[in-house]
Amino acid sequence: MKFDTPAGINPIDRMKVVGVAHDRVDGKFKTTGMAPYAYERHDVAPGQLYGFILGSAIAKGHIAAIHTTHAESAPGVRAVVTYANAGKLGKGSKNTANLLAGPEIEHYHQAVAIVVADTFEAARSAAALIDVDYVRGTGHFDLAAAAPTAPLHSEDKDKSKPAVLDRVGDFEAAFAAAPVTLDATYTTPDEAHAMMEPFATVASWSGDKLTVWTSNQMIAWAHDDLAQTLGIAKENLRVNSPFIGGGFGGKLFLRADAVMAALGAKAAGRPVKVAMTRPMMFNNSTHRPATIQRIRLGATRGGKLTSISHISTSGNLPDGSPETATAQTKLLYAAPNRLIGTRLAVLDLPEGNAMRAPGEASGLMALEIAMDEMAEKLGMDPVEFRIVNDTQEDPEKPGRLFSQRQLIRCLRDGAARFDWSARNPRPGNTRDGDQLIGLGVATAFRNNLNVTSGARVRLGHDGVVTVETDMTDIGTGSYTIIAQTAAEMMGVPLDRVVVRLGDSSFPVSAGSGGQFGAGSSTSGVYAACVKLREAIAQNLGVNSADAVFEDGHVRSGNRRVALADAVRGGEIVAEDTMHWGDLDKEYQQSTFGAHFVEVAVDAFTGEIRVRRMLAVCAAGRVLNPKTARSQVIGAMTMGVGGALMEELAVDTRFGFFVNHDLAGYEVPVHADIPHQEVIFLDEADDKVSPMKAKGIGELGLCGVAAAVANAVYNATGVRVRDYPITLDKHLEKLPALIQALTIRNVCEKAK
Repeated sequence: MKFDTPAGINPIDRMKVVGVAHDRVDGKFKTTGMAPYAYERHDVAPGQLYGFILGSAIAKGHIAAIHTTHAESAPGVRAVVTYANAGKLGKGSKNTANLLAGPEIEHYHQAVAIVVADTFEAARSAAALIDVDYVRGTGHFDLAAAAPTAPLHSEDKDKSKPAVLDRVGDFEAAFAAAPVTLDATYTTPDEAHAMMEPFATVASWSGDKLTVWTSNQMIAWAHDDLAQTLGIAKENLRVNSPFIGGGFGGKLFLRADAVMAALGAKAAGRPVKVAMTRPMMFNNSTHRPATIQRIRLGATRGGKLTSISHISTSGNLPDGSPETATAQTKLLYAAPNRLIGTRLAVLDLPEGNAMRAPGEASGLMALEIAMDEMAEKLGMDPVEFRIVNDTQEDPEKPGRLFSQRQLIRCLRDGAARFDWSARNPRPGNTRDGDQLIGLGVATAFRNNLNVTSGARVRLGHDGVVTVETDMTDIGTGSYTIIAQTAAEMMGVPLDRVVVRLGDSSFPVSAGSGGQFGAGSSTSGVYAACVKLREAIAQNLGVNSADAVFEDGHVRSGNRRVALADAVRGGEIVAEDTMHWGDLDKEYQQSTFGAHFVEVAVDAFTGEIRVRRMLAVCAAGRVLNPKTARSQVIGAMTMGVGGALMEELAVDTRFGFFVNHDLAGYEVPVHADIPHQEVIFLDEADDKVSPMKAKGIGELGLCGVAAAVANAVYNATGVRVRDYPITLDKHLEKLPALIQALTIRNVCEKAK
């Protein structure tokens, strides 16, 4: 099926199952410990051995020699694999660095060996016996030092073309002429996904055929890249990932656990299971890259933006990609003169890549503080300043409308619900005992993406509808919304639908990532169900165009036939893939929202506490309000982490992340998160898909950190532009502390 015209009325619009809050259909498995995560697959591949990965002790250089004799002779060891005996390996198209190092070392903790043994403890102990002779090279690990000479990065597929800044109008002239201007630089740190489940794989060979049970968000990507890395035919590889304990983008790509498990299993002649240790997860896998962002705004005294410039610099390994922190600035606010660009420095840190809402999450951390700073210069309310600069058309492509854009309603409804009018616009002047109280706001924005997605649907003898697709569920509720889609389309109760996910033998789906999973995968199921409805109607001798599927029956005219009657001759199977036309070129497809935050800052210690949070989201049809809310409050929590605590500390001498575990890398816990409220605007976007739904999970993160930062400023009067906003960055400037110190000094002089 191809979606190339706006969706008309279709069976999803009945909203009997879709759009209704349902518990997760997989919830009973997860809450009872029955969901089989990758490392727990004891039920597959009998005779599993344990693998332990040894990571590089240097960040840049090469291996002169690697000595494995002592490890190989250790008790219980079955095999040791390094680049010296692994055979020729390729590199997957999605990987920047090789997943097995040698002799070149590209980053710290890059895998250099795997030890396979009878027990985990034996494998770990033997790995410590491997002696590697490293020759340390000169690496670059400091973004601040590299930024001044970082070249422009081009998004053009033709790499022969020189990179240029994205220009609309004459920014320099407009900025120089603007009566009110802002020129500020903001920084965001490297961040880790820090998901609960480690990267883990069970690998088993049967002759030249390999099966892996792994934790991966994108089955087709993992399947293709693992086959390419190992040099085996795709038809000889099967990838399974039915349950994933968190990903946030870190499990989008093939990682070393799968490759090393496969190599270890081949060498040992037995199935092997591998789980990365927590320190290796931080340095071996991908992370959100740090940014340095310069934003310049020019406006009339009435608050209309006349010029916007946003230049962001980030770093990555050679051939890596930048953090696209300017993505939202191209689309969010109207200004006739614009200058947008991204610079990319070569750094020899572990690979930077997608982390929940890549680009917009980092970019809005800067842009939405800049909007607040500009509003203050103009003497305008921050909500009204954003509303004044709203637009219904693409700011860089005049005449190209948004498919839907209800940003103003998000801001106004949120302001009313949050009692924004009670906010004191004078920073540092609202007290509650020793607490300085502040309110902050930020716009939420994330582009909507549609990705080709397929599914197979079966109607069995028992009237049960089974859906098969390689879509994954990373805790987002994919099982549930796919079941809801099939139930709505086929007119059966939710408990008459079985959903099977995460298997490369199933039709290729969109996968989970980029906020495209829900809308794309359910559209693929919709397409397959349309075909199944046609086949059932043909079996029953009715016109599929007139047939109504409801309550386990098919109704056409005066006829009402049970679905089971259609399968008396055998089950009916239908398969289809949703392809996308050019509506995204005709209409800009994006999601919008507004985040409101109240904080309390201890006037004497500088400690920051978030008191309450509100998110108002406009993201098309909400397929399941319960799971959607879960996604948004989780994203809001991640936003608090980005604002106040998350930071990978870089050792710029030796090139690694120092705080590489959950003790040193701080994330919010229950005590950090207060009352959270989520409001979904009632909208159905017929330009995006037959489901009329857009993504929601990343929108809930975008802008949160800036809303926290703006609230902290409103509370203290101290503007911090470098995340995370830790107390040491504003403690000495807090108004109450200064007052207390002044009184103490006066008293001491009086003595």
